[in-house]
Amino acid sequence: MKYSLIALALCTTVLASLPASAEPASSTLIQKGEYLARLGDCMACHTVAGKDNYAGGLAISSPLGTIYSTNITPDKQYGIGNFTEQQFADAVRKGVLPDGRHLYPAMPYPDYAKISDQDISALYHYFMQGVKPSSQQPPKTALSFPFNQRWGLALWNWAFVDDQRFTPLQGASQQVNRGAYIVESLGHCGSCHSPRGLAMNEKSVKSSEESFVSGGKLNGWAVPSLRGIARWSTQDIVDYLQTGRNRQAGVAGEMTSVVAHSTAYLTDEDAQAIATYLKALGGNPALDTGNPQAVQHTADKLTAAKNLTADETLYLDNCNACHFVNGKGAPHAFPALDQASIVNAEDPTGLIHIILAGAQLPSTAKSASALKMPGFAQRLTDPQVAELATFIRQGWSNQASAVTAEHVKTVREQLAKP
Repeated sequence: MKYSLIALALCTTVLASLPASAEPASSTLIQKGEYLARLGDCMACHTVAGKDNYAGGLAISSPLGTIYSTNITPDKQYGIGNFTEQQFADAVRKGVLPDGRHLYPAMPYPDYAKISDQDISALYHYFMQGVKPSSQQPPKTALSFPFNQRWGLALWNWAFVDDQRFTPLQGASQQVNRGAYIVESLGHCGSCHSPRGLAMNEKSVKSSEESFVSGGKLNGWAVPSLRGIARWSTQDIVDYLQTGRNRQAGVAGEMTSVVAHSTAYLTDEDAQAIATYLKALGGNPALDTGNPQAVQHTADKLTAAKNLTADETLYLDNCNACHFVNGKGAPHAFPALDQASIVNAEDPTGLIHIILAGAQLPSTAKSASALKMPGFAQRLTDPQVAELATFIRQGWSNQASAVTAEHVKTVREQLAKP
């Protein structure tokens, strides 16, 4: 009898904490919602290291200023505990809160608009019943005028947000459509990999549009096109999504967090679906297979180690141990430099950033080793980093422009900011 009363009290407490419309859900539905939250990468933006999951407070840099993520735990005072399912759906898919305030599109609701009703429901029940409430209050976003006038976002939404669910691709297989659904909606890949207009809007949000995931720019980094990914096989894409590395590349920049918090949790079926869909996208011309003679010339010069220029010496002293004289690196460990997209990007900011600050491959269920490249900011001067980056961008098959010491100085100063 004693234990029955305790159980009854616990059940009563749980039920009392739920909004009126949030009836207790099955464990299967909650587990589905948890997986969908991983697909949506909610953890990365709404969790600060060392604090409660989904309690918000992450500082997100934007051209408008710093935006702080919100508490999306079921806490009734500081979180979303009072949201009905419809209010939750409106916040996720329209960027509109129950009190009518508009969220800034740092929250990718233009992409989340495509999420199905069934998935929205699973997400709602997970956040209401599968997430621990947190009373942490995130800092308030306080942008300068006129960006603090949130009512203006209603006009922005009218102009740029297509409030329509995902439309299956005609003639495509079920697998391809599954991949398209994830990429267009929950994965919100276009928010980084599609070009943006003058109003910071995604120029395209549908697979049928040629500029969709055709490449963009984020915090000065060139973001590569995902259309076709000519140099990677389907398995290469799967490996990259699930482990942050493949035969040719390793993750860096913002994508490191995406892999660690989101794509590493993909089921094999969903990872294959995304890879198959991306390979099926057209519009990305096949890349040059490289220049074997040029690769051999650079490799021979570095191997002989005679009459080396300053930039060649810098490479041997700092990079050769992992990336080797042929610039090919080691599969699934050290990324290739020859023909790498980040190396050959028009804007070398990403490459400079990595040389200065280093990079680390995330530890995932399918690849536990967290390999780390050290940063050379303390070891190399701005002119030396410029020389090294220029050598990498013009060695082997690479034919990118030179890097200036002034550009390195700018990136170094940005890294020094809190």
